[in-house]
Amino acid sequence: MSEPIFILYYIAAGLGVGFLAGLVGVGGGGMAVPIFAFLFSIQGVANNEVIHLALGTSMASMIITTLGSMRAHYKKKNVDSIMVIKMLCGVLVGTFCATFVASYLQGAYLAGFFSVFMLYIAYKMFRNTEHEYNQNPHRAVGNIAIGSVVGSVSALVSISGAGLIIPYLVQQNFEVKRAIGTSAAIGFPIALSGSLGYMLNGWGNTDWDSLILGYIYLPAMISFSISSYFTTSLGVRCADYFPSKTLKKIVGILCVLLSFKMLIQALN
Repeated sequence: MSEPIFILYYIAAGLGVGFLAGLVGVGGGGMAVPIFAFLFSIQGVANNEVIHLALGTSMASMIITTLGSMRAHYKKKNVDSIMVIKMLCGVLVGTFCATFVASYLQGAYLAGFFSVFMLYIAYKMFRNTEHEYNQNPHRAVGNIAIGSVVGSVSALVSISGAGLIIPYLVQQNFEVKRAIGTSAAIGFPIALSGSLGYMLNGWGNTDWDSLILGYIYLPAMISFSISSYFTTSLGVRCADYFPSKTLKKIVGILCVLLSFKMLIQALN
């Protein structure tokens, strides 16, 4: 399965996705899944394994990407540590448990769910331009519950949860850039828990000769992660020059493109 030319493709993809991840506050999973699915199919991965391998590899790749994004936003004081702690328990449990469900679903269903979810996020990004002040923000129990839902959906579509967390935090009276930074911090434990889940649940798919660990293709994960790490902080710095409304529109456009790309992949 491994060919040197594909390492270059993964590095190039990592550079682009890392920049966008820092710019719009996501771990890059939503952008990486269609890319991995496309490249894996070209490399000759069996059709019934492409989506699962793309989801697992994408989730593992987010570990370094979200770490870089989290550190960059933390330095700019855009992370609300208290909210991260409140949502952490629900996020970890929801993410890990949902990987068990994903391992039993056919790839076509996962791809379809991914496409629909990306369209929903795009709708939210374009529709919600302004939010009124919320007089009754959620308390700890509500944040834990929302965290579990975010973690579950994130595992099924292999994202850092930013598409869900950012709108939720804005609704909880967070300024958009602070919501993006806090979302990046929450995305890191999602990546850790989801990667562990995809590795364990896909253990029967492990092929040491091809460097496949569970549902994680190590060459793609490593090359993509390292290259994306160097451009994530650049994206975070550039985010300071974009108005919040512009950032939301960027997220929306990306979600539409990714949705159609994955839908085409599933139909093929």
